[in-house]
Amino acid sequence: MQICDKNIENYCISKSNLPSADCHALEEFTRANIHASQMLIGKMEASFIGFLLRSIKAKNVLELGTYTGYSALAMAENLPEDGSVLTVDINPETVKIAHEFWSKSKHGYKIKSVIGQALQLIPELSRDTKFDFVFIDADKRNYIDYLKLTIPLLSDKGMIVIDNVLWGGKVLPDSILDLSEHRDRNTEFIRAVNDYVAASPDLYGTLMPIRDGMFLVQRKH
Repeated sequence: MQICDKNIENYCISKSNLPSADCHALEEFTRANIHASQMLIGKMEASFIGFLLRSIKAKNVLELGTYTGYSALAMAENLPEDGSVLTVDINPETVKIAHEFWSKSKHGYKIKSVIGQALQLIPELSRDTKFDFVFIDADKRNYIDYLKLTIPLLSDKGMIVIDNVLWGGKVLPDSILDLSEHRDRNTEFIRAVNDYVAASPDLYGTLMPIRDGMFLVQRKH
């Protein structure tokens, strides 16, 4: 399902601040050479995240789901010189590609990657570690656990963005699902995290129909 008319999306892209030529080269390489390149965030998502980072003056970022490193680099470009992105992924092959492109960017030094299971790594972070921004774009099965684990790690101004929360429109209640299909099984996990945020008295959430859906989440103070 195309959430936004493609012509309108392209117009918005043409009028927005976009990631650098380094990011564009990484995007082009991924789409031409890497399996499941649809996992890349789009240009509008990258621009929107950049706007959010700047608006809250974010310094420390946690990303769950590195893939080939496009989103990590796009975020690093919108952080101050002493900013940092800690990005976690289980696939060393795609992360190797990410490092090759990060090394060519003047912002690459801001990025630190960790290979491993996020559910195991997050609890190992120091209780003193606080993040201004968390981007969740990893395996959908664990979305709700990722959210619950990262909420306590937010700084006072911190924000979480969860990607793919519209899941091609399959989250709609009248969608017909084939639970023998991996993608359709993931729908239930995404619905669960959407429902959790919407029902939580402690969270303020706004679900945005940007590309495949982005849920913006903050703690209520």
